[in-house]
Amino acid sequence: MLLRVRVTLPDRPGTLGQVARTLGVSGADIVQVVVLERLGGRAVDDFTVVWPGASRLERLLAGLAAIPGVQVDGVWRAIGAPTATGQDAELLAQVAANPADGCATLVDAVPGLLAADWAVAAVVPIDWASSGGGSATVGYASWRAPVPPTLPEITPLRSRALTMPDGGHFALVPFGRAGLVLVVARDAAEPLRPAAFHRTEVDRLTQLVKASAVILGDRLDLVGAPPAPTAGGRP
Repeated sequence: MLLRVRVTLPDRPGTLGQVARTLGVSGADIVQVVVLERLGGRAVDDFTVVWPGASRLERLLAGLAAIPGVQVDGVWRAIGAPTATGQDAELLAQVAANPADGCATLVDAVPGLLAADWAVAAVVPIDWASSGGGSATVGYASWRAPVPPTLPEITPLRSRALTMPDGGHFALVPFGRAGLVLVVARDAAEPLRPAAFHRTEVDRLTQLVKASAVILGDRLDLVGAPPAPTAGGRP
């Protein structure tokens, strides 16, 4: 299976090589490494690996924990192929090519881009600020989303990451109109423990949502709206 392994490690020569060797010795085949952050002598790296199903994760975690200064932030199942350069631009091109289904295209694609489990376009009441919040409804859900999905508190409408008591994680990014918010989830599932959404991942989502909002414009007002009746009076 395809796994995402996030580690925080000292940003010094040799440490990355030690992590890579440990992954290999444990049975993992590395297919991609992405640096999420380098700051204050520390780095946060995401490794996408092919993991043999018969191998036990305890061996991998123990090996990484034995490297001085290395912290495992999460290990979870990756959905889809590893992130490649240009995928965001390709997704936006698909949204622009078929704007009638543009929001659905975005929601379905985002989990694969960020190694998440599912996503929804949630709608909160326009007057949420004056009414003290308000429960969100689902305008569109990706194919892996639970029915009904358990959503966190959506308001206030600003881009952010949330961690739930059960170990699950959410990223929330508002579209800036119609009370529409993109909600992306990583579910906790033993023995895997997903990492929280990093701020670079939230920033990436924010740019995708902003660009999609510009492309789709007034079409976003239709997300979650009841279908218009036909001439015969039926939806």
